[in-house]
Amino acid sequence: MSWLRKNLIPIIGILVLVYLFIPIAVVAILSFNKPAGKFNVAWNEFSLAGWQNICGVPGVCSSFLTSIQIGFLSTLVGTLFGTMIAFGLVRYRFRGRSTTNLLIFLPMATPEVVLGSSLLALFLNLAFPLGFWTVTIAHIMFVISFVVVTVKARLQGMDPRLEEAARDLYADPRSTFRYVTFPLVLPGILGAALLGFSLSFDDYIISAFNAGTLVTFPIYIWGAAQRGIPVQVNALATLVFLLTLALVLTVQFVNSRRRRNLERAVTG
Repeated sequence: MSWLRKNLIPIIGILVLVYLFIPIAVVAILSFNKPAGKFNVAWNEFSLAGWQNICGVPGVCSSFLTSIQIGFLSTLVGTLFGTMIAFGLVRYRFRGRSTTNLLIFLPMATPEVVLGSSLLALFLNLAFPLGFWTVTIAHIMFVISFVVVTVKARLQGMDPRLEEAARDLYADPRSTFRYVTFPLVLPGILGAALLGFSLSFDDYIISAFNAGTLVTFPIYIWGAAQRGIPVQVNALATLVFLLTLALVLTVQFVNSRRRRNLERAVTG
């Protein structure tokens, strides 16, 4: 019992991680399956056909590239504006600051059905044709909120004495931001960008309202689910997960190596 009390929290953590990664493991395993029928939901036979001919099913790669493009644009614009808003909310005091903080949370708290339908009504009233740009604009609107919250948390947790030390050493505001503030905030910005891209790439409800005839990857999966999702979808999903995992591990490795070099420079 004493051993269980000491290791209860790590055991719970491992069980939670296993629970979270079971669906991803199932998707990855079924990407090597050769289904007996239309539906790839049960293991039948090992096959590499889904990986060797990943664009063999019409619409899979085109919808995937469309979601990549929308996710990249919405993440780029949302991260840029969200970071500037976060700096403004943390570093400056102005009238309406508390109201702005409240408004930033509204897109996150609003149900996607409400947000998607309201944006659809707006685009229709403006006679704006539905398609690639309407989905991109809609994704930018809700990505900004998540970026602001993430970068704002990073800024609030940063030690202000580091910037004060840079100014004491006669660094001008531009140099302080370039060599002190921005490197410290960069992990939060990168994390916000990854979060924004995943939210944009994964979104179905808002995209379905504002896509018109455009087919994104989640919309394609929803349509294909009624007649059988091809194995290529599992292969693409597994590929995205592996690339994301590699990116996260690379960032962690670079940060840990930079931290070790900094500790050596301080102690040596």
